[in-house]
Amino acid sequence: MGTDATQIKTYNNVIDTIKCVAESHLQINAVTTGDIYDIDLAKHTIFPLCHINPINTIVSKNQLTMNFQIFIMDLVQVNKYNTNTTNMNQNIPVDNEQEVLSDTQQIAVDIISIFLHSATLQSSGNDYNGRMITGGDFTLEPFVERFDNSLAGYVFTLPVEVMNQNQSCYIPFEADKICIK
Repeated sequence: MGTDATQIKTYNNVIDTIKCVAESHLQINAVTTGDIYDIDLAKHTIFPLCHINPINTIVSKNQLTMNFQIFIMDLVQVNKYNTNTTNMNQNIPVDNEQEVLSDTQQIAVDIISIFLHSATLQSSGNDYNGRMITGGDFTLEPFVERFDNSLAGYVFTLPVEVMNQNQSCYIPFEADKICIK
């Protein structure tokens, strides 16, 4: 069986697929990519936000494993004061942090589920077809950050495996040049 363009997946294919999965989730309003410091922490972004942070790529004989940190985050809003305290003169702000953590955790689980169980992203039997696969257990780490705005959510590592034939015949390389010195 010959190799065609659908079998070999590149970094661009993987990023575009992760973005598509996140953009298709009805609770995510924005998707960004890049270094964690590239996240728009001003109030210009419409939250909830999914941010894709590339970590590394592991090259093995027949596959590439691209690892990404996926951040799912939302704004924590202080919306009222709790007056049910023993000292009625003390107004304690109440926020929706627990609700934000609950929602962003479920969104993270939804994204993982798509990569684990979607027939369009998975290989079937021994017929790899160059699809993206991921497996194993995932650790969701909660975070609460206080910047210009308060953000909370979860971050997890998503390893995506794609076929890599390591074909030296297709490398743009000067063939008649001898590199042994």
